[in-house]
Amino acid sequence: MFNSVSNPFGQKIESALSTGQEKRQHQQEQNQEEEKRYLENDDKDEVNLSPLPELSEDDILYLTRNYIDKLKAENEDKPKTIEKLDKFMAKFDVKKFMKQNPNMTSSDFYMVMYNEVASLL
Repeated sequence: MFNSVSNPFGQKIESALSTGQEKRQHQQEQNQEEEKRYLENDDKDEVNLSPLPELSEDDILYLTRNYIDKLKAENEDKPKTIEKLDKFMAKFDVKKFMKQNPNMTSSDFYMVMYNEVASLL
C-alpha cells in the first residue's frame, strides 16, 4: 500500500516490498551492464581458412577422368551422352585447360568442369 512511511522521529521507514523491488531492479541493471560489457569486449567471429593448393597437370587430368567416368556412370542408359563424353575426353588438352584457367584449385576445377560439360548432358 505505502512504499515508505515517515515515523515521528523523522526517519524514513521502508517496507519490505519496496526493498525487494529495489534489489531486483538493481540486479537487473547489473545484469544489463554485464551483458553490455560482454558484448563490447566480444571478439569478432573470424574464420581463417588456409588457401587450397593449386592443381598440377597430373591432378587436373586425374580429376577430369574421374569426373567424366562419374558422369558416364550416371548416364549409362544414354549412349549419345556417353559418346559425347568420350569425345570430350579424347580432345581434352590439359595444358590448354590450365592456360585458360590459371591458378586453379580443386573447388575451382569442379565449377569450371561443370560449365564445360553441362552442354554435353
